[in-house]
Amino acid sequence: MKQRWSDYLMLVVGLAVLWQLAYYFAGPDAIAPPWQTLQRLAIIVRQEPFWENARATGSAFLYAAVLALSGGLVIGIAIGSSAAAHEILSPILETLYSIPKIVLYPVILLVFGLGPAAKIAFGALHGFFPVTLFAIGAIRNIQPVLLRTARVMRLAPLSLARHILLPAALPEIVTGLRIGFSTTLLGTLIGELFASSQGLGFMLIHAMDSHNVPDIMALTFLLFLVATCANAIILAIEHHVRAHAA
Repeated sequence: MKQRWSDYLMLVVGLAVLWQLAYYFAGPDAIAPPWQTLQRLAIIVRQEPFWENARATGSAFLYAAVLALSGGLVIGIAIGSSAAAHEILSPILETLYSIPKIVLYPVILLVFGLGPAAKIAFGALHGFFPVTLFAIGAIRNIQPVLLRTARVMRLAPLSLARHILLPAALPEIVTGLRIGFSTTLLGTLIGELFASSQGLGFMLIHAMDSHNVPDIMALTFLLFLVATCANAIILAIEHHVRAHAA
């Protein structure tokens, strides 16, 4: 554990040094140095507009994550449990997943209009596909001997799901949820960049329009920090699940 923390510390120091060197080469018109970025971030988070925008982003992301993670999980398990549905629908989902979601944003705006609903839908769209595809793969990769044993024991559907399907598929499902969480956050922020009057993405695009480099760096660093911490927590949960499933 001590070695791991020392590795993390060295990584942080190394990134800070590279950041400072990038500032020296690129100049203040392109990038702000680490210390100035932290100072500007400390000022931003003490301002009331920041918390109003943070609440807007958090609320939209929460709704989008619930839709993407729960919907993708239910649909993925349903498709993965049926050989016919898997054969027909999986190629379609994989094709849709490969399409850059930004090309669908005009359609989302036409359907949902300008407002929170559009960025919620866009965020959910980003997270839905990886969760669904990982859930399908998790169910399809369950060892056939486990299913045959369940049939021999005449397990009820609920017992089958609880004692066979869920424990066997859980590690891969958690991986899908982790990726879906990250992509949902990305989609929500992209939605705020293009058509929103509130949110951290709106603050970032406003800073970019005015070429406010310290604000751009401060908000980008904050979003990076939040995403990294959240991903690290979910990754720790994933490792814990895999260790118990092994």
